[in-house]
Amino acid sequence: QVQLVESGGGLVQPGESLTLSCAASGSILSFNTMGWYRQAPGKQRELVASITAVGRANYADSVKGRFTISRDNAKNTVYLQMNSLKPEDTAVYYCNAVIRPQNWGQGTQVTVSS
Repeated sequence: QVQLVESGGGLVQPGESLTLSCAASGSILSFNTMGWYRQAPGKQRELVASITAVGRANYADSVKGRFTISRDNAKNTVYLQMNSLKPEDTAVYYCNAVIRPQNWGQGTQVTVSS
């Protein structure tokens, strides 16, 4: 199992930006597609963005045009740039392999509130 450590969350106002990072303890290339998930209170965890090993990205409709996922395979790190944040983006954010999920990390809390 590869260990995943998410960071970069915080409390921001609506319209502001955050960049999340996910550092893996091993190579992420072996997993091909990596994804960012989020789980809001009382809701199921949802996939919001994914990226293949060659950089092809997909987004949930709710974040399309505002979030950008990227990866640095050499650093075994996945990023999520989040712009124009909304209160409904408030959640704990996690990263994981999409096809062969590893143990979930602790996630990073993102709170969007005025």
